Order: sequence, then structure tokens, then C-alpha cells
Amino acid sequence: MAGERVYIFDTTLRDGEQAPGFSMNMEEKMAVANQLARLGVDVVEAGFPIASPGDFQAVRKVAQEVKGPVVAGLCRANRPDIERAAEALEPAERRRIHTFIATSEIHMKYKLQMEPEDVLQAAVDAVKLANRYTDDVEFSAEDATRSDIDFLCRIVEAVIQAGATVVNIPDTVGYSIPHEFGERIATLVNRVPNVDKAIISVHCHNDLGLAVANSLAAVKAGARQVECTINGIGERAGNASMEEIVMAIRTRSDLFGLITNVHAQEIYRTSQLVSRVTGVYVQPNKAVVGKNAFAHEAGIHQHGVLSNPLTYEIMTPESVGVPSSTLVLGKHSGRHALRDRIRALGFDLDDDVLSRIFEKFKKLADKKKEVFDEDLIIITEEELMAVPRSFELDYIQTTSGNKVLPTATVCLKRGEEAFQDSAIGDGPVEASYNAIDRITGFPGKLLSYQIRAVTHGREALGEVTVKVKFNGITVLGRGASTDIVEASVKAYINAVNKYMYKREKEENNQGNGS
Repeated sequence: MAGERVYIFDTTLRDGEQAPGFSMNMEEKMAVANQLARLGVDVVEAGFPIASPGDFQAVRKVAQEVKGPVVAGLCRANRPDIERAAEALEPAERRRIHTFIATSEIHMKYKLQMEPEDVLQAAVDAVKLANRYTDDVEFSAEDATRSDIDFLCRIVEAVIQAGATVVNIPDTVGYSIPHEFGERIATLVNRVPNVDKAIISVHCHNDLGLAVANSLAAVKAGARQVECTINGIGERAGNASMEEIVMAIRTRSDLFGLITNVHAQEIYRTSQLVSRVTGVYVQPNKAVVGKNAFAHEAGIHQHGVLSNPLTYEIMTPESVGVPSSTLVLGKHSGRHALRDRIRALGFDLDDDVLSRIFEKFKKLADKKKEVFDEDLIIITEEELMAVPRSFELDYIQTTSGNKVLPTATVCLKRGEEAFQDSAIGDGPVEASYNAIDRITGFPGKLLSYQIRAVTHGREALGEVTVKVKFNGITVLGRGASTDIVEASVKAYINAVNKYMYKREKEENNQGNGS
């Protein structure tokens, strides 16, 4: 079994994005999809095409532009869903239709209101229909861990006979525990007569904190595809964390004797990108990608690591791409040096984008003595994921103090026009936001505000993420600067621009009858 491959099916863009507050716009989805391709995942589940016009367009764009991984679309076991998924996936160089139906008694009785034999027939019919559009068809038995094992064996055999190349056994509600889940997979492997004609997959949720443990138990029992998400994001308590699955298989190769095709050095960068896109950062003690994952404070640990890193580190920071470089560039560095460094960080940019990034880099380098890799990644991804800029910050001036009424004067540019207004608030940030609301005419309700230092030191680049609701539409905004008020203002303007962009797209869809 040594060297046998486990396929990594990434559902960050589908199951991960379904979680409340984790939605992404098209530019952000494409940035994540392209990074997943660089990461080397085998399958990118790009969305649920029939769910909305936006989901359909996102799946189609990923299918058109992302090369390398198989692109999958999810659909229920019915004709309209499958046909819509097939249409969205049509441009992909490699495509997979992923169809599902619930198989547990509670789901069949209360949700589907169907008899088991009707569910089995619907599953078979769905797989056969999907096979008309692609020879790569995955079937999922929703709520498989609470399904009758005899019925589950029957339906797995039937869908493989109908043409399913992958059969997924989800722990949909995070109900199972590792030894139980491993036994269920082993039972399917041993009892289903044609199981060798398909790959057994697993998709575990984390309601009891066991998603990764369950997935690994399934792999040990014979599953050869794991469905997971970056940072473990997803419905409720989330999904199995991709980075933990991959590094467990790699670190404990003595136990598993298996490999994945994931380029582990891209893990940290992918984690950071998903955090920035969703505005939800991992906790410091998160395995593999948390900021404390390779930090050592206890004296005995520090002594051991200095003597031999293996005393307390079972993997190196470099193995997952945690940056170890210090100074990268300074204010005297030129365009060629910047291009070379950005290329080394994994970005291949055209001249127009590089010019815009170079301008931002020079402004940052004037404020900081040292510009780090993390700084460059922030300004590069900020540019790559930018929505059309209806408003741009021209200047901001604030006054505040413990005995002064905080005021802000903000000037925004829209094309060649400049708009200026002033406002007061509880602090300089709120005063600035109030001034922006007066200028744009779109009063926003601030739902959340997060700030973090991207690098260390007094001159650290600060990144602000805001969640704002405008007229019932919630958007995320991000901004970065060495000045925290400026970063806050940039984040809010980014949210305004996203709202205007989203509203315009919705109006166009309605006008086109979509």
C-alpha cells in the first residue's frame, strides 16, 4: 500500500462558502480557486449551480479559467439540478457532476418524504443522467452515518453499477466518532461486491470536533478521497480541515503509507488568503496554520528546539510555507526587484497590475524601513481581488483626544470628481465612517470590525476587515495601512464599492431576466 494516493477534494468554495458570513464575490472566488490549483488539490468543488445565478456564474468561470484540478458542481438527485450543473461545468477541461440524496431514515421520512426504494431509484437515475454529460460522476449518500448499514450497502452497490466513479460517505451532522466511522467504511469496502470499481470518499463535519479524526479513520479503513476545506470552514462547526488532513498523512507516513499530491509549501499562503477573503482568521492555536503552531515560549521547549527542532516540532514551518524571510525590499528597490520577489511568492502578474502594485509598494516603503513578504502578499492580493473602484480615498484628516470631540474630514474621488464632507463620532474611525456615509448617500450599519498586525514592530502594516450592511446587503471590506485610521477608512470604502458593484450586478441580472 506504500505510496498509494489519497485524493483531496476541496469544497471551500461550496460547503465552506455556505456558512453564514463566509460568502465571496466573483473576484475572491477566482483568487481562491487559482490558489487551490497552485496548492495541488485534486478536485475543486466550485459551487451549487442551481442555487442562484451567482453560483452558476461562479462555477462556470472556475470551469473556464482554472486549469489542473477537476472542477465539480453539486446538484440534488433530479433532472433540473443535474442539467444546470452540466451547463455550468461544460467549459472545464476536466469536470465532475456531484449528485446527492439523503439515505438516513430521519431524512427520508421527514425531509424527502420518500420510501427507501424510491430514494434508491432516484439515486440510480441521477447517476445515469449525469453520466450522459461526463464519465466522472460522484454520488453522496447524505447523512450516511445515521443510515441503515444494509440500505447503505445496497445504494452504494447500485450507484456504482449505474456508473458512479466516486461514492461519498458523509458524516453530514458530525455525529460519528472515529472507530465507529472507520468500521462503517470497512464494512462498505468488505460487503459491497463492486466497490473496487469506484473510489470511496468521506466528507466529515466537525460538530463534535472529530471531523479530521473521523476522516483519518476512514482513510485507514480504505477511503481514498477526503472532502475538506481550507481552515476547516463550513456549515455550523465546519468541515474537516484540509491542512490537518494533508499534514497528518504526510507526517505519519509510517502509519498510513499514503501520499497526496498537495504542495504543502502552499498551505500557509492558502490559509491566509481564505482568512482575508472571508474576514475570519484562524485562532492562534490552530493546528498547522495558527500563528502559535511553531511558536515556543517555555524555556525547556526553546532549549530543545535550539538544540534540535525535532524535539518539539513534528514538522517544520518551511514545510507548510510559513514565511521565514525577514527584510525583502526597501524604498530604493526597483520594479525588477519587486517583480522577482512577487514571482518568488507565487504571483505571475501582467505589466499593468505590476505597475499598480509598484505604486502601492513605493508608498508603503516610504512609511516603513522594512517591507516584508507578508506586506507584499497583502498589497498584491488586494489588487488582484479588487472590485471596480467607484470611490477612492483622496485624503483624510481627523482630530481626536480624551477631551476633544472626534471629528473627521474625508475627501473621496469618483473619476475626476472630488467629494468632501465632515462628521463627528465617538472616535476618529466612526467620525470618518459618518463622513463617508454623507458623501456616498449609502448609510451603512457596521456589523463587525477586526484589526490585526500583518507584520511585527512599530511600523507594522495593519489590516482592517469590516462587515457592513447597506440597504439589506451585507459585504466585507478590507484595507491595509501603517496608519490604523487610514486602514479603517480604506476598508469601509472597499465595502461601499463592493456594495455598489453587487447592487449593479443584481440590477443587471434582473434587467436581463435572469
